[in-house]
Amino acid sequence: MTDLPQQPPTPPRATRSDARTNRARVLAAASEALAESANASLTSIAKRAGVGVGTLYRHFPTREALIVELYHQEIQKVIDLAHDLAATRPPLEALRAWFQEVARYGQLKYGVAEVIHAATNGGLDDEHYGPFLGAIGALLDAGAAEGTLKAGTDPEDVLLQLSVLWRIPPGPGAADRAARILDLVTDGLRVRT
Repeated sequence: MTDLPQQPPTPPRATRSDARTNRARVLAAASEALAESANASLTSIAKRAGVGVGTLYRHFPTREALIVELYHQEIQKVIDLAHDLAATRPPLEALRAWFQEVARYGQLKYGVAEVIHAATNGGLDDEHYGPFLGAIGALLDAGAAEGTLKAGTDPEDVLLQLSVLWRIPPGPGAADRAARILDLVTDGLRVRT
């Protein structure tokens, strides 16, 4: 048997710029739509994004695929923000600003938590779990070093407290309720003089 010359592997095709733009528009529209209603249909998301349903399905073959991609995108933004805030603001202000972003994220997650939970095995196996705890730890460490936040606070304990934000139903009063809960969490972390 003769060995045929092997062909060099075909390099992967670059995604066209219009396809990248459409994908970004779908994700932005999904973020808005799901924050308003966990029951937003894929058709309504495609319409909001200004693309056809077929375009949406080419990027996200199922509702779950769209939700999980949106989750990965949003959670990475939240993680990155913690480090940016820790580097640019006083610790207590940075912590509070980050908590507010977590609350905003909680509104996105409300109603789709079951899909995210199933896709990420409940958190412990999720690739973002460790970095999310690291983000909390960076903010807590900065505050402890300054003397405004309690030293030795376990980031997992804070995450558990923050998880209540994902149980607040969207709608009137949701932002006020989240703010009150964040006041309670922040007050519990402060050093008492």
